[in-house]
Amino acid sequence: MQHWARRLEQEIDGVMRIFGGVQQLREIYKDNRNLFEVQENEPQKLVEKVAGDIESLLDRKVQALKRLADAAETFQKAHRWQDNIKEEDIMYYDAKADAELDDPESEDVERGSKSSTLRLDFIEDPNFKNKVNYSYTAVQIPTDIYKGSTVILNELNWTEALENVFIENRRQDPTLLWQVFGSATGVTRYYPATSWRAPKKIDLYDVRRRPWYIQGASSPKDMVIIVDVSGSVSGLTLKLMKTSVCEMLDTLSDDDFVNVASFNEKAQPVSCFTHLVQANVRNKKVFKEAVQGMVAKGTTGYKAGFEYAFDQLQNSNITRANCNKMIMMFTDGGEDRVQDVFEKYNWPNRTVRVFTFSVGQHNYDVTPLQWMACTNKGYYFEIPSIGAIRINTQEYLDVLGRPMVLAGKEAKQVQWTNVYEDALGLGLVVTGTLPVFNLTQDGPGEKKNQLILGVMGIDVALNDIKRLTPNYTLGANGYVFAIDLNGYVLLHPNLKPQTTNFREPVTLDFLDAELEDENKEEIRRSMIDGSKGHRQIRTLVKSLDERYIDEVTRNYTWVPIRSTNYSLGLVLPPYSTFYLQANLSDQILQVKYFEFLLPSSFESEGHVFIAPREYCKDLNASDNNTEFLKNFIELMEKVTPDSKQCNNFLLHNLILDTGITQQLVERVWRDQDLNTYSLLAVFAATDGGITRVFPNKAAEDWTENPEPFNASFYRRSLDNHGYIFKPPHQDTLLRPLELENDTVGVLVSTAVELSLSGRTLRPAVVGVKLDLEAWAEKFKVLASNRTHQDQPQKCGPSSHCEMDCEVNNEDLLCVLIDDGGFLVLSNQNHQWDQVGRFFSEVDANLMLALYNNSFYTRKESYDYQAACAPQPPGNLGAAPRGVFVPTVADFLNLAWWTSAAAWSLFQQLLYGLVCHSWFQADPAEAEGSPEARESSCVMKQTQYYFGSVNASYNAIIDCGNCSRLFHAQRLSNTNLLFVVAEKPLCSQCEAGRLLQKETHSDGPEQCELVQRPRYRRGPHICFDYNATEDTSDCGRGASFPPSLGVLVSLQLLLLLGLPPRPQPQVRARARAASPRL
Repeated sequence: MQHWARRLEQEIDGVMRIFGGVQQLREIYKDNRNLFEVQENEPQKLVEKVAGDIESLLDRKVQALKRLADAAETFQKAHRWQDNIKEEDIMYYDAKADAELDDPESEDVERGSKSSTLRLDFIEDPNFKNKVNYSYTAVQIPTDIYKGSTVILNELNWTEALENVFIENRRQDPTLLWQVFGSATGVTRYYPATSWRAPKKIDLYDVRRRPWYIQGASSPKDMVIIVDVSGSVSGLTLKLMKTSVCEMLDTLSDDDFVNVASFNEKAQPVSCFTHLVQANVRNKKVFKEAVQGMVAKGTTGYKAGFEYAFDQLQNSNITRANCNKMIMMFTDGGEDRVQDVFEKYNWPNRTVRVFTFSVGQHNYDVTPLQWMACTNKGYYFEIPSIGAIRINTQEYLDVLGRPMVLAGKEAKQVQWTNVYEDALGLGLVVTGTLPVFNLTQDGPGEKKNQLILGVMGIDVALNDIKRLTPNYTLGANGYVFAIDLNGYVLLHPNLKPQTTNFREPVTLDFLDAELEDENKEEIRRSMIDGSKGHRQIRTLVKSLDERYIDEVTRNYTWVPIRSTNYSLGLVLPPYSTFYLQANLSDQILQVKYFEFLLPSSFESEGHVFIAPREYCKDLNASDNNTEFLKNFIELMEKVTPDSKQCNNFLLHNLILDTGITQQLVERVWRDQDLNTYSLLAVFAATDGGITRVFPNKAAEDWTENPEPFNASFYRRSLDNHGYIFKPPHQDTLLRPLELENDTVGVLVSTAVELSLSGRTLRPAVVGVKLDLEAWAEKFKVLASNRTHQDQPQKCGPSSHCEMDCEVNNEDLLCVLIDDGGFLVLSNQNHQWDQVGRFFSEVDANLMLALYNNSFYTRKESYDYQAACAPQPPGNLGAAPRGVFVPTVADFLNLAWWTSAAAWSLFQQLLYGLVCHSWFQADPAEAEGSPEARESSCVMKQTQYYFGSVNASYNAIIDCGNCSRLFHAQRLSNTNLLFVVAEKPLCSQCEAGRLLQKETHSDGPEQCELVQRPRYRRGPHICFDYNATEDTSDCGRGASFPPSLGVLVSLQLLLLLGLPPRPQPQVRARARAASPRL
C-alpha cells in the first residue's frame, strides 16, 4: 500500500508542477517587480486608526444627540399645557395614515379622522433603503393609544419644534440616519419622514419596548418576579399572570438579570434557574416556557415569596447587574402586608424597590398591595384584563428613571446599544441614546420634577462602520471585529443573522462567532476590560462553506474605542502581514492589460471572472458576473483607473493581476494538452480579484464564487500547505452526481508563496480541475501492482501474488477521503456518483472505524443565526385558534362578563401579542415580519478534521464473524487519506453511523450554561438612588372601569363571528407629559 501511496503522491505532484504553474507564477511576479510595491500591515497602527475613525464617526452622532436632548427639554419647559386642545389644532404627518386610509376598517376611516394629517411626497434614498421626505418629521403612535387624547395632542404640540433641530443636525452632518425621539407617552417622532412599515396583521410597535429606549430610560436591573399561584388564582387570572410575566420579561435587556418564582405556602423557581441569570434571549425563552407550567393550588403566602426574592437579590456570589434592585409581585390580592419581612431585609435603606400587580377582576381590598409598593419606593398597578398588560408591565421604567432625572447633568451620558434590526428597514444598526428630562416645576420653590420625558436616539448603520475598516489589504482570511461589554459582536465577518426580529437585539457572542478556545476567552476578557493587547495563537477555524475545520495561526490585536463601551480587534494570518499594491503608472501597459478583460480575448487567454467589488461609485452592481464585467468594461471606457470616483488601489491591482494571469496562460497553459492528464480546466485566482479559468469552455461549468475572498477553495489553500482537494458538494437530499459530458470535476488548488526581500506573502492560488471519471480509472491503475505496460493480473485470497485496487475491486474497497471526511475517489464504479458525500453515508462502518482510530477528530458547535420553518400550530380541536372557551360557571359569574369579554376582544385585536403557548401565534407573525414564514433557531454543526495519526495504520473492524481488515495512510503534501479495506461481507457492522449534516437543536443546556456564565461587565454608570426622590406617587387603580353593556355587546359580536371594531384607548399616561405634574 505504501508503494501505491507514493505513486499517487507522485502523480498528483507531477500534474500540479506541470499545469499548476506555481513556480512559473513566482517567476512572473518577480519579472514584473517594477509594477508593484510590497506594503506592510502594521496591526497596532491599523487597529488604532480604525478605532479612532469609529470614535470620530460616533462622536459626530453624540453632538447631534446632545443638541436634540437640550432642545427637547427647552421646548417642553416652555410649552403651555392646553386642556382644551383638539385634534384639528395639530398639523403633523401620521406615519401610519397611508396604511390606515388603505384599510377600510381602520379606526380613523371609520370615525373620519379629525386630525390635520399632512400628505407628503417622498423620494427614494439609498442611504435609508427607503423613500423619505427631508422637510418633515413623521409621527408613530402605538395602536393601543388613542391619538386624540389630551395627553397625546399636547405631546404632538411641543415636539413639533424638534423638526427644525432634526433638519439643522442633518445640515451639519449629512451622514446622519434616523433621528428619533421616543416619548414616555408612547409617541415616536422621527426624521426624515417616511411612511410606517405597515405589518400584515396588528401593529404592536411601541417605542417604549424597543431595546434602545429601555437602555436609555433606566440603569441596569436585578429583578425577581414572584407569582402568586395559590388556589384562588385560577382560570383567566392565572392566564393573565402568565402573559404579564412574559411581557415583563420583554422589558429586560442583556444588561439586566432576572429570576422568576411562583409561591403559595412555599416559593420555588419556575425554571431550572436557581439564581439571577442574564436576561438574554435564550434565558428569557426558558422562563416563558416555564411559566406556562404554573398550576394554582394551596394558600397565599406572601412571606415565602418575598423572603425568596430578597434572598435572591442578596446573593453576591453570582454575576449580576449590581444596580437597580426590584421585586415584581403578581397576585390576585391578599391581606398580609409582611411588614416583618421588609423590616428584616429592606428597611431603613429601602435599596430594593417593590412593585405590586393586582391581576384579574375581584373584590379584594387592594390596600395591602398599595402599602407594600408605597413603603418600598415602588408602584402599585392593576391588570384587570389583557388590555392593561402591556402598558402596566412597562410603566415601572418611569419609577426607575427618577434617580436619573434627579441626577441631572451627571446622568446625561450617551450610551450605545447592542446590535439590533431597525424597524424602518435600515438593517442592522447600533443606536446612541440620551435621556430627556422634564425640567418643569409647578412654581417657585417647588420640588424638581423627577419624570423622564423620553429618550433621544440616533442610528448608526453597521455598514457605515464597516466602511471605516480596511477591505482588501488584510487578505482573504484577515478581518476586523468589535465587541461590547457583554462580549457580543457588532462587527464580525460571521455576523450574518438569517432572520431578524426587530423585537429582539442581535446578540451573537464573540465565542459563538468563532470556535471557542481558552486563548479567545482571554482575548475577549481583555477587550471587555478595555485593555490593549496582542497575541499570536493556534486556533481552529471553519471553512467558508462550513464543511471543513483547519488548524491555523492567527495574530490578534485589540484596542478600546474611546468614549464608547466597544472594543476593536484585528485578526491577521502571518502570511497577510504584507500585501501587493500595484503601481501601473504606464498607461500603455494599463490599456494592454485591460484588453485581457475583454470577452473577445477569452477564447485564446481563458475566461476571466472579476470579483464584484466597489471599484467605482458609478459602477452598477450585478449578481451575474458576465453582466457585471460588461458594466465594468463600459465604465472603464469612460473613466481611467486613476479617476477620483474610483478606488485606485482596487482598480490597479485588478488590472495588474489580469496581466499577470495572462502571462501564466502564455508561459504554461496554452501549450499543454489538458486531455493528456484528464484535466477539465486549470485556473488561477488572485487577491486582486481575478479568477482566470482555462480553457474558455470550462467557464460554463465553473461554480466557484467569483470573489476569491468568498471562495472556500481560495481561503483554505492560503491556510494549508500542499495540494487541497475539493470534491463537488453534494446534499444527501439531492440526487447523485450525473457523470454526463465529462463536466463533473474535483478541484485541486495550492497557494503561491512569494518571498521578496525577506518578506513573505501569498497573493494567489492556482490549481486544476480533475475529470472525475477519468481520474477514478487512473486511481485504480495507480493503486495496483502493474506498471503502465503490464496487463492486470487478478490475484485471489489463496494465490501468492498481492491483491490490488484494480483487478480485485470485487474484494477490496479503495478510496481517497479528504480531511473533512468527504469521498474524493473510489475504485468502485457504483460509488462515483457519491463523490462529495460524507463518507459515513457511503460506508458508515469504515468511517466509524477511522474516527475511533483517531484518523479523524470531531468538532461540534452551534449556529445561533440559522433560520427554520415555523413549527405547525398545536391542535386546538374545533375551537378557533387560541380563543378562550368559557365554562358554565364562567357564564354565571358577573365578573367573567367584565373581564373575559374584554380579554376575548383584545385577543382578537392583539392577536399573537405574547407567549405563543397561549395564543398559538408567534409575536413576529402579528407584526407581519418575515418570521411569520421563517424564525430564528439554533442549528448544531458537526465537522471532522484530521486527527493525530500521520503514519500508516492497520486495524481490524471486529464484527464477530464478519470482521474487516483495513489499512489507512495520509498522502503527503495533500489533504487526502488513502484507505484500503476489505469489502463488508454482511451487515451486522452497520450499527454506528457518524452524522455530519447540520441538525436542528435547542443549543447547549441553558441550565448548565448559567452555572458558568461568560465574563461580562455592565455599563459604567448606575443611577438607582437619589436622596431627594419623592416616592409619594406610588400607584393607582384602574382609571377607567370598563362598561358592562359595551363589553357584553362586544363579546356577543365575537361569539357570533362578527369582526369587532377597535375602540379608542382612553386610558393615557397623563402624568409624564403635563408640565404641571
